[in-house]
Amino acid sequence: MPNVKLYVDETVHARHSAALKTMLTPLRTLLCERLTVPVAACQLAAMPVIGLSDQPLINIELLVLPHPDRTSALFHALGQEIRDIVAEATGVRCAVRFSLLDKETYVALK
Repeated sequence: MPNVKLYVDETVHARHSAALKTMLTPLRTLLCERLTVPVAACQLAAMPVIGLSDQPLINIELLVLPHPDRTSALFHALGQEIRDIVAEATGVRCAVRFSLLDKETYVALK
């Protein structure tokens, strides 16, 4: 699973809402390929937010279950690919943060 939240400054969201919607599918495809997960395991959402002017206009947080193949190097490369996709869609450079979940305590009901 990756649970992905894109926090998009409301001004960017207003200008690029259609591009953000369109971008979600290729972003999910990338995540499925790189993390070796099925589409059904993914949850993506882009939300408009009000933030401070000195913060990134788009902040992406990914919650991921650990796996031996999911190394720091993989996350670094994947983060850059995510940034490229978002920049192409919006013209905005974003921040990307990965957090690993504790698979012993993680529960998901769908």
